[in-house]
Amino acid sequence: MLSMSLKQSVAFSLVLLMTLNTFGETKPKNIDELRLARSQAAGQKRRLIFNNDGNEPVYLCEDDVSAAGLLKHRTTPLAGTQLDTLFYCTWSSPFGCFTHNTKVGSLFTADQDGFSKNQTQTFIDKGLDPLTIMSDFSKQNGIELFWSMRMNDTHDASGAWYGPLMLAASSLKQEHPEWLLATAKNRSRIGGWTAVDYGREEIRDLAFRYFEEVCTNYDVDGIELDFLRHSVFFKSHANGGTATKENLEQMTDLIRRIRQMTEEVGLKRGRPILVAIRTHDSVDYCRDVGIDLERWLKEGLVDILVATGYFRLNPWQQTIALGKKYGVAVYPCLSESRVRGEDRFRRNSVESYRGRAANALADGANGIYLYNYFNPNSTLWNELGDTKTLQYLDKKFFVTVRDRNPESTLIGGSQYSTIPLLTPSHSQTISSSKPLATEVRIGDDIAAAASAGRTPKITLHMRTPLLLQANQLVTTFNGTKLVDGELLNGWIDYDVPAAVVKRGGNQVSVSVRPLPQDVDTWTITYDGSDKPTNIWRRDPGSERTIDTLSDGALLIADRGTASGEYCYFRTPWGADPGSEAVAEFRVKTVSGSSFVIVSNGISGERLTLASDHISLFHNRKIRYEMDTTSDFHTYRLVLNGEDLQVYVDGTLRLDGKGQLKPRTGYPRNEVAFGASNSTEVGEAYWDDVKVRTSSLSCHDIVVSVEY
Repeated sequence: MLSMSLKQSVAFSLVLLMTLNTFGETKPKNIDELRLARSQAAGQKRRLIFNNDGNEPVYLCEDDVSAAGLLKHRTTPLAGTQLDTLFYCTWSSPFGCFTHNTKVGSLFTADQDGFSKNQTQTFIDKGLDPLTIMSDFSKQNGIELFWSMRMNDTHDASGAWYGPLMLAASSLKQEHPEWLLATAKNRSRIGGWTAVDYGREEIRDLAFRYFEEVCTNYDVDGIELDFLRHSVFFKSHANGGTATKENLEQMTDLIRRIRQMTEEVGLKRGRPILVAIRTHDSVDYCRDVGIDLERWLKEGLVDILVATGYFRLNPWQQTIALGKKYGVAVYPCLSESRVRGEDRFRRNSVESYRGRAANALADGANGIYLYNYFNPNSTLWNELGDTKTLQYLDKKFFVTVRDRNPESTLIGGSQYSTIPLLTPSHSQTISSSKPLATEVRIGDDIAAAASAGRTPKITLHMRTPLLLQANQLVTTFNGTKLVDGELLNGWIDYDVPAAVVKRGGNQVSVSVRPLPQDVDTWTITYDGSDKPTNIWRRDPGSERTIDTLSDGALLIADRGTASGEYCYFRTPWGADPGSEAVAEFRVKTVSGSSFVIVSNGISGERLTLASDHISLFHNRKIRYEMDTTSDFHTYRLVLNGEDLQVYVDGTLRLDGKGQLKPRTGYPRNEVAFGASNSTEVGEAYWDDVKVRTSSLSCHDIVVSVEY
């Protein structure tokens, strides 16, 4: 087994080790020497790794097709910074399409519409290979270079402008639709339908040959297999299940084959080629999608493990401990945050990146890996890779930085999540019966800073837009009650004593003292005089979903039937499943169907507003015939425990007793109003919205550390 050989080679002989250290350019003469050299190379210090997705020749080099023109956009300013390693992805979107001079795959030469600036073909025609340019730059500046390939990128399945153009550019997918996991008409439950099927030998062989071609023809120090763009490889998983034992064997055999190839090529050129992988941060999650992660580490098939992509599942310590168990370096991936609905504090800010890096390094990471961060002039390139440079810099620490749903990539995937989730689009309810308890990890050693005379100002910021008085909340930080909270535009700020802050996990608890409310008290109101802002979040929709003001009301219209074509305004509202919540809407339907959506984190329902009736969505027998188009009507939804009642102009019309029993599909606690869904159309005028709950909704918690 490779793992046994690797262990034997590491202990091969002290003499050999001294020889290689003394004569730095000594070339390995056999497999044992190669593996020893590889082990040394894998263990070297990498402060920062930058994954560049290789978009420059496609989007950025229209006016300067040259090596300097390619490098200036993202690379040249990085020389002399903390960047030690560059992972360069030559597009690989879709599978098999590249911007390096491939003979095995195909060159990405699409030049229509948004790709009109694509200069890839011009680069190659001029003898300028982007991967060679990156290799030359790296060698000249003492930077390690890895070639990165996205194992199953499915941007070509998107309904956006680029999807069809990318798909048309793939001769492989055009000529062999049977090699895909699904079709445009019969789509899979998980992942883009254009994903290639790694259950087919043809696909596994092509993936191997892509890596073999680069290792043979380019001066790279390593390769990266990016399994998170995108994480679907086998039909059993794509159809809603998990990868089979056969699937796991198939992918493992591919990794073994790639590892063996890197050794053969490495021996010929006299220098090892390292193997890095980017995966989910859960052994079980990886296994279910077809990645036998722990087995690969145990067998010595991997040198570097990069963890996480669209979401995190576990604390960094768990993945770092796994790497240490098998002697594999672990680099937490800090991707750009895609959290929606932020206002005062931003997860993509410099201070947030500092906080994230400080946390990862404090947990024992070998270094930091940046993904989708393309500003080469940012101060972060001289800060994030070293705890000393980070030590006394201002930081922001969030409960959650990335909040995409694990279920989007694996049915049942959320069962593997062990870290708290709190963002503006994934709010938490605070009630008198159910306090909020969460954790904020802080990587700074506040006690050491205080000893050095650098005690920072520490503030806990909590976003609770419905909070009326500061004394409604009882907030503790590691058991210490925080006092004198200051209300500011939907946030409450507390000073936190430095002495109570721990390096690592810090426990935050928040409970609420309900204020007296009468029937005319509303916690959220919207009158239709302007577009909803602040706490309201609009769905992305498309150009066929519109919202516009007209005659003192808000027209929301869904005039498209493609995937994602619907339009709602949403806000967390803190509905307590154990007490009453009320939502009232004054609406005039125009055509089609519009909806009010209410959910309490345990269950939810939709009120259907059709032109000739209203009904519940999940029990359409609960229905009332009426003309909703002739005039405005006031619809009041009253939630109380498992019961839902709907009043129209003050008269009970729908009695949904027991209709709010626990129901999947409503994980968020929010209220929403808008038009139709992906397959239907609808439009209506919304004149007045009122909401009342007995609880509060916490949208965010941030701890700022300022030196």
